[in-house]
Amino acid sequence: MQLHDSGLVGNSRTSALIDSHGRFVWWCFPVFDSQPLCNALTSPCCQKADETGFIDVLFEKVRNKDQYYVRNTPILVTRFADNAHNVIETVDFAPCYIQYGRLFTPPVIIRIIRKVAGRPRIAIRIRPTLACEGSLQKTIGANHITFRGGEQDFRVTTDASITALLEEQAFYLEDSITLVMGLDQALETTPKVFGQSAYDATATYWHGWIHNISIPLEWQDAVIRAAITLRLNTFYDTGAIAAGHALLDDNCQAPSRNIASLSWVRDACSVTGALNRLGATGTMERYLRYLQNVIADANGLPFQPVYDIHHRTVVSKNDDGIWENLERHDSYGAAVLACTQAFFDERLYHPADRTVFEQLERLGEMAFEKYRQPDLDIWGYGETAIHTYSSMMCWAACDRLSHIALKLDLATSAKEWAQRATVIHEKIIENAWNPELQAFTATWNGNTVDASLLRMIDLHFLPADDERVINTIDRITAVLLQGDFLACDEKTLTAHQEKQPFICTFWWILALHAIGRKEQAREAFERILSYRNYLGMLSSCVSCEDRSLTGVFPSTSAMVGIIQCAVALSKPWTSLY
Repeated sequence: MQLHDSGLVGNSRTSALIDSHGRFVWWCFPVFDSQPLCNALTSPCCQKADETGFIDVLFEKVRNKDQYYVRNTPILVTRFADNAHNVIETVDFAPCYIQYGRLFTPPVIIRIIRKVAGRPRIAIRIRPTLACEGSLQKTIGANHITFRGGEQDFRVTTDASITALLEEQAFYLEDSITLVMGLDQALETTPKVFGQSAYDATATYWHGWIHNISIPLEWQDAVIRAAITLRLNTFYDTGAIAAGHALLDDNCQAPSRNIASLSWVRDACSVTGALNRLGATGTMERYLRYLQNVIADANGLPFQPVYDIHHRTVVSKNDDGIWENLERHDSYGAAVLACTQAFFDERLYHPADRTVFEQLERLGEMAFEKYRQPDLDIWGYGETAIHTYSSMMCWAACDRLSHIALKLDLATSAKEWAQRATVIHEKIIENAWNPELQAFTATWNGNTVDASLLRMIDLHFLPADDERVINTIDRITAVLLQGDFLACDEKTLTAHQEKQPFICTFWWILALHAIGRKEQAREAFERILSYRNYLGMLSSCVSCEDRSLTGVFPSTSAMVGIIQCAVALSKPWTSLY
């Protein structure tokens, strides 16, 4: 199963990946980090193909198919035609609309199967399972089937024949049938009426959401799809933004829980920046509240680089496949940077106050303590050193705290944090600049570069016209650029790393734009956009072997990269006139 063959449907509570054949290949139920009931994404390793772990429609002798999103929505349509000119389509979506004054996002996905032409004959297969543990127990009602054994009972309510579903019998599709798939609860109306009304309300909601965000003049389709995907990666209940929805590891194994749904603190400042550029203040404010809860919960505990979507501490994976706690010092700066917005943005319903500032100061204290201590690099190689990027993020924590203190009229605190920022800044310049290479290095007193150094412009560590910055970008380009992609660091080149994250290339594009090389940046951005799948989404990584999508899908960091680059590189709207 290839990631580029999948589309995402969801509603910021539950989500599923559906492949180009209209098959549910990954669905964690009832929420992002639950166990997957559909896990055919990993079926080559976990079970025989076409045996279990999916939901699909059998339609024989298909001669062509098409799959697309309804304009400006996450409603996915898959259309099939056979050799006899019979045509059907499946319409998949998760209800998402305003009801009783609040957003209604139940853990439900609706599939509407429609006859478009001819007299098609189909069969429906519903085979949920827990990873490598077999099928679930079934109980039958008049118009539903309930599958028991998962975290919560899973019900399919339908106006199709229950016998046909249980026996997977073929039948003629006369008009349309509706499958309402979710919690074991009775519908108050017929599946067809509920499905159509939910479709109309969901489409209206998403059209309104897109109507209210800001987009650049160029690459509008890419930005809209990235914005919707980023929104679907948000867990509405807590405001967390997950890294993605599915992860296919190197051994093609299905994890017992959806580890792709973790929320990485290092993505925080980039996510809030992207949401701010879009004007998606509601999503941004919920995410800021999530971060503030993470920070408050971490009081007196080591601050972790990753948390789950319920803002609980999680552990990280070691060589034995066991997840264990670890600390990366860039997390302190990432959290402070992301929360800085909440002190200055007058649009927010709940601006941050002195209580939040005091919580951030605890992170600042840790940043000042840790800025010249070894930690693990952000690429996950497990080698400890004093990493320049981590030190810069610690500087950013102190620098932003000084600005926040000024905003809150705390002159003494502002001066103290500014002094600490100056100390860190001077130490980084002293230890991370290599006069022989004429570049900053990935580690203090090192002799190699890595892609994270490109962020020094975005962090305002040094201005874009500083010769040291320009020389560092040139060095990174000369050493790490491989075709269309920028490698993480020099270790990946010597180790023949099998995959590279897209985020490195996005950082490089933004850096090129910042130093005035706009045409080169635009050309590089266009090339990266060509790697999106046919539905407009990217994974976290690209395979170095065949340039296919791999890693976490669809990737929050990649969607943020698309938004950031498009906003930075686009011609202004005034250029139309």
